Amino acid sequence: MRRRNVNILLTGTESDSHTWNLVYLQLLLEELGHRVHNLGPCVTDELLTAACAADEPGLVLISSVNGHGYRDGLNAVRALRRAGFTGPVVIGGKLGVAGAADPEQRGRLLDAGCDAVFDDGDVNSFRTYLGSLPAADARAVA
Repeated sequence: MRRRNVNILLTGTESDSHTWNLVYLQLLLEELGHRVHNLGPCVTDELLTAACAADEPGLVLISSVNGHGYRDGLNAVRALRRAGFTGPVVIGGKLGVAGAADPEQRGRLLDAGCDAVFDDGDVNSFRTYLGSLPAADARAVA
């Protein structure tokens, strides 16, 4: 059976104005055959929840490189879960200002509703995660 590709909503965090990370991720995901809706940088929680309601993505990918991803990601995933979004939400990039992964902050993101946290910039782990997404997801793109 051929694996179905996922409709992915890609977003930056509210305080992160960086765009190259989003461009890189979009190109990587499209190269892997996924459909990507890139919301861009500085996305508010309201914009993110509205986009999820409109698109019903098979995956929300939050990316941050400004070092405030833990804080902004926590707000974003809580907003998504409060709004009733039940699909997978993952976050990755440079999430903290200390320069090292923070297990406590990572745990808070997971407890708040993130399905995975890629705070070490490990693209291979992220690709493995993508491969684990269910092929029968009703929101997937053929």
